[in-house]
Amino acid sequence: MMPYLLSLGAGILVGVLYALLGVRSPAPPTIALIGLLGMLVGEQAVPVVKRLIAGQPVLAFIQNDCARHILGPQAGSAAVAPDAANPPVPATDAPPRGRA
Repeated sequence: MMPYLLSLGAGILVGVLYALLGVRSPAPPTIALIGLLGMLVGEQAVPVVKRLIAGQPVLAFIQNDCARHILGPQAGSAAVAPDAANPPVPATDAPPRGRA
């Protein structure tokens, strides 16, 4: 139940900000996408600050974990390459398509 209340609270806060900025809801696509990017970056700020306080390495965390979370898997990266190297093999015992 708590995630739903937090989501509602965040939505109300964004609605108030939209009203103060004079942006209509739903926001135009560019404003909405920039807002989503801000949400992704803001979501990563908490773990970065926690690592800074704990004295743990931050730069490697930002380059690896944060970048992967914000940008998603990139083409040609090690995370994508094994799937591309081993494409699925079609089944040979499947019934022919078309006629039933």
